[in-house]
Amino acid sequence: MPGALVISLDFELHWGVRDHTTVERYRENLLGVREAIPSMLDLFGRRSIAATWATVGFLFAETKKDLEKHFPRLLPTYDDPKLSPYEAMSEVGADETSDPFHFAPTLLRQIAKTPRQEIGTHTFSHFYCLERGQTAEQFDADLEAAASIGRAFGEGETMRSIVFPRNQSNDAYQDVMRRRGIRAYRSNGPHWAYRAEARETPARRAFRLLDAYLPASGSRAAARPTARPREDELVDVPASAFLRPYTPRLRHLDAVRFRRLAFAMTRAAETGRIFHLWWHPHNFGRHPRASMAFLERLVGHYEMLRTRHGMESLTMAEASGATEARPLRRDSPSPGGALDR
Repeated sequence: MPGALVISLDFELHWGVRDHTTVERYRENLLGVREAIPSMLDLFGRRSIAATWATVGFLFAETKKDLEKHFPRLLPTYDDPKLSPYEAMSEVGADETSDPFHFAPTLLRQIAKTPRQEIGTHTFSHFYCLERGQTAEQFDADLEAAASIGRAFGEGETMRSIVFPRNQSNDAYQDVMRRRGIRAYRSNGPHWAYRAEARETPARRAFRLLDAYLPASGSRAAARPTARPREDELVDVPASAFLRPYTPRLRHLDAVRFRRLAFAMTRAAETGRIFHLWWHPHNFGRHPRASMAFLERLVGHYEMLRTRHGMESLTMAEASGATEARPLRRDSPSPGGALDR
């Protein structure tokens, strides 16, 4: 079985960072998403790249009234109330036009129209599965709401893939995911610096920064499933690397960063394993052109590996075996509006 490149994006806008920063402080990143996503979609369409867009359910809403209509029957009862976005609804505007930081149906339509793009879930409310106070019943209600608003948007199929907010993968909630039709999820793998935890430490952050430039944790490529999973089976498609955005003060290390990722991708291609790259669209928001140029180089390296080793580009659901891979025709159209043509 050939190796595979899997890309997943945590699409969340301000919902993903609201407990850490304000709209005003993060405004450039959040508005930059409106340029970065069409550019990513253009690249993926032109170069036959599959991707999973794990999307916070709130972003599907056309209006604030639409969003409130889909609120779950049970809300999260975090010990720390600032973690709940329901406590901040007074800060949310009426719709995407007046509030591009909390709504994104127009971007989701672009994603849905682009070949080989899977829309997965990042839960309805950016639900934290390892925080104290929340329960499995509340998580179940949250996924129910995510499925509901996805159907209202026009998603014909059940969302098959999930990415846990803050990577708080909770194995105790696997039965909930099975009941809701989830078949693939992204864990951080067993390495100590990436293990799912509710709280971060300076040591873990420092190691991950080092690992972005040097292979301190190895390739972190994962084995591909050798057989199609059972209908109720959950498959972990663990992350291999986070794609850090372009940072001016670290630009002189970009060649080192590229070699580190290219090395891991090459090892996956040579050994028939999965290289799973992930990031947030808002990571590209501040320096979208430079970040996209780096991504273009990585895609070029993948294309070389596809030619030499037959490496495939797969969504999370395809990598798990839950759905069949659908090759993209070379003459397939791609959306316009790209930054970096």
